[in-house]
Amino acid sequence: MIIYNVTVNIDSDVHQDWFDWMSDVHIKDVMDTGLFLEARFSRILAEEEGGMSYSIQYLCKDMETLEKYQQEHAPKLQLDHHKRYEGKFVAFRTLLRVDKTF
Repeated sequence: MIIYNVTVNIDSDVHQDWFDWMSDVHIKDVMDTGLFLEARFSRILAEEEGGMSYSIQYLCKDMETLEKYQQEHAPKLQLDHHKRYEGKFVAFRTLLRVDKTF
């Protein structure tokens, strides 16, 4: 299993709009690709000046599935996010391999 983690710091002045859009539109659009098994939307519990930070984690079965997402869907979905919140966020992505669950 692969966890595709997207960490976002969003400016306070657009936080509520971003949170609602992520909850109601963007994460659903990612899940509607049919390539991920589940998603988690979590607030990072740390003090941030000028913004709030979140981790959005998507679980998929393997690297091939993730690569398909990155090639066929990610560019458009990331562009939608960028256009809507340009200059109001910083994001980075991390890949994790699940070696064992308990």
